[in-house]
Amino acid sequence: MSSRALNDDEVLSEMNKMVAFIKQEALEKAREIKVKADEEFAIEKAKLVKQEQQAIDAQYEKKRKNAEVAQKIAQSTITNKSRLKLLHKREEILQEIFASVREPATPLYKTNGYVQFLEGVLTESFLYLMEATVTIHSRKSDVDVVNQAAESAAKAYKDISGRDIDYDVEGSIADDSSQGGVKISSGNGRITLDNTMEERLRLLEDKMLPEIRENLFGKNENRKFYT
Repeated sequence: MSSRALNDDEVLSEMNKMVAFIKQEALEKAREIKVKADEEFAIEKAKLVKQEQQAIDAQYEKKRKNAEVAQKIAQSTITNKSRLKLLHKREEILQEIFASVREPATPLYKTNGYVQFLEGVLTESFLYLMEATVTIHSRKSDVDVVNQAAESAAKAYKDISGRDIDYDVEGSIADDSSQGGVKISSGNGRITLDNTMEERLRLLEDKMLPEIRENLFGKNENRKFYT
């Protein structure tokens, strides 16, 4: 069977069919490329958006933590300042109390109980030293009353210890430097007991300060251990 040659119209028709087929293939390929590109774009966009969101979240978290730290520092600073002010005020109150005791309106040496106080202090000192001779140092204006108290203390000392004691009273303490009391030296001068009002008050302050502070202001909530 012999093949017939195509005429021009048929050739043109076949060419149009081929062009249409190629065009269709190209359009489908273009759609595939576009769909794939859109998918890749969407994936890349989502990835970038997520990365940016994570970066923003991280930055926000960092700022939030910094703000929290700054707030805690500010609160701690305010708390510490308030605590220091409170402690300072409490210390002022305590010092006012002790000052009123150090310089009372009526000094002990002007009261009726001063002789009895001296007798007790001297008896206690004699028993502590257990010396044959002692020197008693008093305020200049207290020499007479100290001699009176020392006589009674020497008798009490002998009743307790069975020993005699010789004493010498010297007004060697300036009147304006003491609220009263005495200092007692052993015969060789090596031992001295300070029983002036100032020293006894100082010892009392050291011993009683924690108790006084607790009575005035309550227990320290920050203190964990008590001796």
